[in-house]
Amino acid sequence: MMETGQVNKTLVDVTRLGTMLQEVLEHLRMQQAILQRRGFQLPSSTMDELASVYQEIERIRQALGDQQPELAQLRALVRTMSHINSKLDLSQVLNDVMDTFIEFTGAERGFILLRNPATGEMEFTVARGMDRDSLTKKGFTISSTIVRDVSEKGMPVITTNALEDQRYSAQESIISYAVRSIICVPLKLKEQIVGVAYSDHRFRQELFGEQELKFLMGFVNQAAIAIENARLFEDVQRQLREIDEIKRFLDNVFISIASGVITLDESLVVMTINRAAEHILGIDADQSQGRYYTEIFPALYEGFGELLEAVRSEGHQQTVEINPVLPERGAVNLNLKLSPLRDADNIMGVAIVIDDLTALKQHDETLRVVNTYLSEEMVAKIHDIDNLGLGGEERLISALFADVRGFTTFSESLPPETLMSVINKYLAVSSDAIQVTQGIIDKFLGDAVLGIFNTQLNPQEDHALRCVRAAMTIQYEVEALHQVLPPEQRLKYGIGIHTGAATLGNVGSPSRKEFTAVGEAVVYAKKLQETALGGEIIISESTWELVRGHIECEMVERQLRGETEYRRFYKVLSLKH
Repeated sequence: MMETGQVNKTLVDVTRLGTMLQEVLEHLRMQQAILQRRGFQLPSSTMDELASVYQEIERIRQALGDQQPELAQLRALVRTMSHINSKLDLSQVLNDVMDTFIEFTGAERGFILLRNPATGEMEFTVARGMDRDSLTKKGFTISSTIVRDVSEKGMPVITTNALEDQRYSAQESIISYAVRSIICVPLKLKEQIVGVAYSDHRFRQELFGEQELKFLMGFVNQAAIAIENARLFEDVQRQLREIDEIKRFLDNVFISIASGVITLDESLVVMTINRAAEHILGIDADQSQGRYYTEIFPALYEGFGELLEAVRSEGHQQTVEINPVLPERGAVNLNLKLSPLRDADNIMGVAIVIDDLTALKQHDETLRVVNTYLSEEMVAKIHDIDNLGLGGEERLISALFADVRGFTTFSESLPPETLMSVINKYLAVSSDAIQVTQGIIDKFLGDAVLGIFNTQLNPQEDHALRCVRAAMTIQYEVEALHQVLPPEQRLKYGIGIHTGAATLGNVGSPSRKEFTAVGEAVVYAKKLQETALGGEIIISESTWELVRGHIECEMVERQLRGETEYRRFYKVLSLKH
């Protein structure tokens, strides 16, 4: 097929030749008339041959002229196909297809409908007008009957005057929109109808014919491939976006994990290190990736390399707790969990999860130290104690006051180290006995101890009985302690117990508080303790009334400090059977 320039030049040359030949014929006719007047005549064949040549030239010129629109359409088809096949934006591809068709056919509107893969319904994808602008939904009035016929049968439809076409003249959309010319062709891909291209004009009849049909079919056949490519591209782009979102999510998760995470490949070269691992080990992830693990890990412990090799070769998870000294942090406590990284068949490396237990261990150690100064109940309910503020609550409690008899004289003959060792043994006996019966140690007073029962922290209905049992346990345990002490260190407790009212709460300042009990119960218990001989437990009548069914007691008369008369109290003997 000739190029456009060649066709145009040939058409011009043929036209000029025809004009020249026509002029020659005119001159010959004039000459023939002159010759005839003088009795001469040209051969008739000469004029006939020239006329025949002129007619052939006119036929060629007409044929060349008729080819011009078709050639223009073919050029537009090639140009547009090259254009749309270079694009992967589906909407732009479809707009270009319909704009080109409207331009070369003179159509008023053009639509492309694509089948929704999920629903199977035809949906408007492109709606274009003569001005290359997209139409609004108000302009989406087309013949659904024609669209349905084409999409179901796969055959194109052309109507030169839809209002008079018996097939469609009764359709509401054609009547309401007064459509004249309509062309609709299927978009096929691999023998599957994926959509339709529809174009129309309201005023011009016989706008579309076989030439326009061939033109549009050429467009849509190529466009269907471009549409599929664009759809595949959109699918790939969507999948890439999803993968990118998942990767960002996993990266954020990886970064935000509180545990340190390090992955090594099968050669034990560092692949990834998260932020927590950087902080825990004091290393830089950017400088560590791609290096052998021994180059970047501090010396965690002597057997770490063997443990890594075992996990990599045997494929078993290993857990170890270590206490290394790191250059950046000093002594730390770490829990390491080493796991094999696998694909479907092989071990591809090792994942190391590091939990920094340093703060937890320090907390546990602090708690252990605190427990040596406070009872377990007070530690467990430390927030409850703090919420009490610097105030108090009056409660009925049982108070136990125990003092080591003869300690002052005993202490004068011992060096300080020995003295502290001995007194701590006795105080350990008393504090253990109070705590084992769920009492609270209020305070130590030199060689004496105060225990209280039924506070806000240890509410008890049988507080009096618990208090007496604690006192009896003290005396039993002191006897056992005597079995391992030299005679000169064998001392005894005098114990007083009273059940009465006391105010319990925090005393001190906002920066230094102490939970304690003050009031009649504590004061009276101390006075009773002062009357008790070594090895005796003296309880008040109010306590006796609460424990008389469980404890054997003997009534005694004692004179309390600051009083002149003797009062009746009870000395504890044993548990009742």
